Amino acid sequence: MTGASLIVSIVPRGRGETVLEASVKAGADGGTVLFGRGAGVNEQQKLFGIPIMPEKEIVLTMVYDGQAEAVLARIVEAAQLEEAGAGMAFILPVDKVVGVAHRVVE
Repeated sequence: MTGASLIVSIVPRGRGETVLEASVKAGADGGTVLFGRGAGVNEQQKLFGIPIMPEKEIVLTMVYDGQAEAVLARIVEAAQLEEAGAGMAFILPVDKVVGVAHRVVE
């Protein structure tokens, strides 16, 4: 199957479900949530002088047939990604997808 895009959303821990719900409401079939931690310049928080690496949720959302812009817009709105420190999202083109039998039309 071709014609797919991958939306990658990186948000603070606890906000992944918001991204997932928004993407489904916008037409995506679902998504995958992974856990990670930030290490950027703006991520250098300290507690009692000890550096803390903020935890993140990475949401992978595969979309098809020109859905990417609408789904991304819904994610940006729901997760408030226009606000500083709220996270980020981007779209990657996908050349080929296998293993999505529910998407195969015969």
